[in-house]
Amino acid sequence: MQFRDLKYQYQVLKEDIDAAMLKVASDCNFISGKQVKELEEELAEYVGVKHCISCANGTDALSLAMMAWGIKEGNAVFVPDFTFFSTGEIVSFAGATPVFVDVDLDTYNISIDSLEKKIKDTIEEGKLTPRAVIPVDLFGLPADYDNVRKIADKYNLLVLEDGAQGFGGRIGERRACSFGDISTTSFFPAKPLGCYGDGGAVFTDDDDMAALLRSICVHGKGTMKYDNVRIGLNSRLDTMQAAILAVKLRAFNDYEVADINKVAERYTELLSDVVKTPVIPDGFYSSWAQYTIQLDSRKERDGLQAELKKNDIPSMVYYPKPMHKQQAFDGLLFNDKDYVNTIQLCDTVLSLPMHPYLTAEDMDTIVEVIKQYKLRA
Repeated sequence: MQFRDLKYQYQVLKEDIDAAMLKVASDCNFISGKQVKELEEELAEYVGVKHCISCANGTDALSLAMMAWGIKEGNAVFVPDFTFFSTGEIVSFAGATPVFVDVDLDTYNISIDSLEKKIKDTIEEGKLTPRAVIPVDLFGLPADYDNVRKIADKYNLLVLEDGAQGFGGRIGERRACSFGDISTTSFFPAKPLGCYGDGGAVFTDDDDMAALLRSICVHGKGTMKYDNVRIGLNSRLDTMQAAILAVKLRAFNDYEVADINKVAERYTELLSDVVKTPVIPDGFYSSWAQYTIQLDSRKERDGLQAELKKNDIPSMVYYPKPMHKQQAFDGLLFNDKDYVNTIQLCDTVLSLPMHPYLTAEDMDTIVEVIKQYKLRA
């Protein structure tokens, strides 16, 4: 059993993916081939924004936004405490200070109350200038952007949507990666839409911002690659990955997102009386990067993970350590009392095998192991 079955997905899409890869190899257009531009246009249309700028990975996508906005030393950027390291890392990399915010126990996404409290505390302290907030669409579910935007507008903050896990999710009819002043995603292989290496993208409706981001992506180029008008990065999506993603995007749009939601619905139906299952608020639609349950304690969570492993069932803990406790941020001062929900989640969450091709038989096996374990716990 696979946690996210990329091998089976490849067999389903093999004919088209092989043809796409061979086309790139035969044309030898490995960098900036036509497939890159075509993919960007398809991604922008899918998300519902004017511009998609592809890049080397999801972390670079976030860094590109920091650079384009001129985020720098003395600035505060508000980041969920319960997320992957890169969301906070790119703030420090820009020279600014990440201010971590607690999350909601049901959705795992940034807590609106905690966000406003942290902004007020930062303003009152007077050492940093609040500049931006980075909501994360965790586990496939878009953050509460209506309320994030109200807070951001109230305090004059930019909104950077980290949609690395959220691509394909929706609020109403509006898709993830369209909610930020700039939005980003990752095409890491295990993401909802993944390539066969690293890749990422930035989305915006702002024409001038799109031009600036394209310049930064390629060494700060001006009119051509040898005309460099600013300091930039070398961050391009290669043609092979673009060709693969174009094939996968069709499957993603045609049936994968719908099928993974059917898997999630069945998981919830079978497990809702056994463990705490994910909550999807009314009007929200998840792309289910992970299906994450909550146990009653770290001991129970670790015991269940060991039991699943004994039965050859993979599982993962996203995330075992809060951002504010990462050694890399030792120089910053935080109070555990501000992160009660995050600390609880780090002790109790467990993500189960989750992908559009997960069979009912495999799900029944997983669920039965969980039920038997809980009966004995």
